[in-house]
Amino acid sequence: MSGHSKWANIQHRKGRQDAKRGKIFTKAAKEIIIAAKGGGDPVGNSRLRAAIAAAKAVNLPKDKIEAAIRKGTGEDAGGDLTETFYEGYGPSGIAIMVEVATDNKNRTVAEVRHLFTKHGGAMGENGSVGWMFDRKGVIAVDKAAYPEDKIMEAALEAGADDIIDDDDVWTIHTAMADFTSVRDALEAAGIAMQEAELAMIPQNLVAVSAEVGMKVLRLMDALDDNDDVQNVYANADFPDDMPTD
Repeated sequence: MSGHSKWANIQHRKGRQDAKRGKIFTKAAKEIIIAAKGGGDPVGNSRLRAAIAAAKAVNLPKDKIEAAIRKGTGEDAGGDLTETFYEGYGPSGIAIMVEVATDNKNRTVAEVRHLFTKHGGAMGENGSVGWMFDRKGVIAVDKAAYPEDKIMEAALEAGADDIIDDDDVWTIHTAMADFTSVRDALEAAGIAMQEAELAMIPQNLVAVSAEVGMKVLRLMDALDDNDDVQNVYANADFPDDMPTD
């Protein structure tokens, strides 16, 4: 078990994000809409199956899940979304990836560029920092709830790349191609997941001071507050003693 964990680096932000219930619902619905473009049946659409599971985990109502699927398949209006990534640098050159789902790319890129500039960063060209991240599956499991060997057996046999001992959770990393099989294996083993998503994982983390870390977080939170932003990733390694607000 080795490697850097996404879970550890989001702990400083998680409380504030969890409080934004409306935004969480919007993100979950948008992910379902985009996933449903590949087909409205979750049995044959692994991304949709994962999106529905994530939506249920944040208690998105069943009727909203069904409405989002209809929008994605084109049965209802409102599914005209494009997903893309914007790249840039935060304070002290920290690399930042911004995942968006938008119905107006011109509006969104202007807003994202403004937020980078306002918070001491700069938006970069396509590919400027993307090479520093890998698209991987990330699954978090409550460490206290299950014996280590049960997690190891289910995840590794299904193709997981890495299992990280991450304070209160096991963080499991998978290749994109193996994400569904690992998640399904954990479900079959009766293991509940706190998080299961595809994410941009930094290849290396850059240690930052508490002062710089707070500046980076302010930029990330401002980006996250934008209605079109789905996720924000950074390669900052935040200090353990950094304030959470």
